[in-house]
Amino acid sequence: MQVQAAGQQELTHKRVDDVKLYINGQFTDAAAGATFENMNPFTNEASNVVAEGRAEDINKAVAAAKKAFEEGPWGKMKVAERMKYINRIADLIEEHAEEISYLESLDTGLPISQTKKQAARAAENFRFYARMVQSLMHGESYPMDDEFINYTVYKPLGPIGLITPWNAPFMLETWKVAPALATGNTVILKPAELSPLTANKLAEVIDKAGLPEGVFNIVHGFGETAGATLVAHPDVKAISFTGETTTGSVIIKNSADTLKKTSMELGGKSPLIVFDDADLDRALDAAVWGIFSFNGERCTANSRVFLHKNIKEEFVEKLKKRVMNIKIGDPMDAQTQLGPLIEKEHFNKVKGYIELAKEEGCEVIQGVVPEEVKAGNFVPPTLLLNAKNEMKVCQEEIFGPVMAVIEFETEEEVVKAANDVRYGLAGYVWTNDIKRGHRVAQAVEAGMLWINAQNVRDLRIPFGGMKDSGIGREGGRYALFEFYTEPKVIHVAIGDHHIPQFGK
Repeated sequence: MQVQAAGQQELTHKRVDDVKLYINGQFTDAAAGATFENMNPFTNEASNVVAEGRAEDINKAVAAAKKAFEEGPWGKMKVAERMKYINRIADLIEEHAEEISYLESLDTGLPISQTKKQAARAAENFRFYARMVQSLMHGESYPMDDEFINYTVYKPLGPIGLITPWNAPFMLETWKVAPALATGNTVILKPAELSPLTANKLAEVIDKAGLPEGVFNIVHGFGETAGATLVAHPDVKAISFTGETTTGSVIIKNSADTLKKTSMELGGKSPLIVFDDADLDRALDAAVWGIFSFNGERCTANSRVFLHKNIKEEFVEKLKKRVMNIKIGDPMDAQTQLGPLIEKEHFNKVKGYIELAKEEGCEVIQGVVPEEVKAGNFVPPTLLLNAKNEMKVCQEEIFGPVMAVIEFETEEEVVKAANDVRYGLAGYVWTNDIKRGHRVAQAVEAGMLWINAQNVRDLRIPFGGMKDSGIGREGGRYALFEFYTEPKVIHVAIGDHHIPQFGK
């Protein structure tokens, strides 16, 4: 199957090279020789075969990372020298951006117009943390009269386990790998088994950048085997996980025996609130983009849209038109706005929620999937009208292109409804009353709020949620100082302070 994208070379859904593990600077088969097929969500045919790492492979990768940290040059390397490697990785990502965006679309079904931006963001992740480490990785000094100077330094932890998701995988992998490496740690990455292609490309990029052996390792495989072993391994000092809430809870429990640091970026059921004085056209743009981009498979998606009763009818009519106009099709087509979901099982789950919405009393409005692409895992953009916040479809994370529309009348009512959910990742408020915007944003229980804006990210700010949406924060100094390094305090006596003379 082929498509000619405007201004591009012809892109095809073809088989690609098989993927191996990357351990101690070498691409290698799994110890047990196990493999699994990697399925293309557009064709539902195999794209390639992937080495399936298990406990033995994780153990080898951790041993390599530990040796690289304790005996190799990485942890002891001067910062300026280490940053040359980090910036070199960024350069290589940019050199391979076209291939990376192609592989990401092939693997995930994300439209290539969106994956192109992810490659650029991934390169910036490395450059950003290179700048951050060079400018901010300094300690504090606390003089104490004429007797002491107490100062802090921030030290890398050692081998760190990174477990990453299948939605926008390359950007999210680099979001963790970049600060981990920049601060002097070594890494074992366990990417999602559903999206191995760009993780493998990252290994190729890092190998080409010439990082010392063992500094960066990838073990492909499944959570029950590879992931569980990584989490429980006593030589792994921290686990950073992005994914589903139930899995995050299990990881925290299994990390407890070895007292690991954990950072959890989990699920969401984020509200977008539109008051009757808002700029409705801009709010409409943000609402549609926020749930139907990335195929609806994004943790910060505004899956619950609260509309003030005075503007609900007008807004819903515009929503219906927009949903019908969203271009569904081949992710390799530069004009496609919505591609197939990641796998058949997830496709069936999302379809099941839509059927449940009908049973719960919603009116379901959907776009139309073209006949020529029905081999793929396509769920059309979907509106759930007449939704009530207590419905399961408004309480549980669907993780697909499905928007529930809920009416409200008062500020107090909508804040209560927005908070009446287990999640607390993101939220969006649309109003031209800036005082109300601040009030509502501060009252909504979420780690990140946007007022009169779509989900625009700034790498300097903390990213993360509250309640069942996670523990800890990624981004900026929060990643560097709160997770990927450990503070150490040094007390220096500069005078002859009093020391009790026991037993003299």
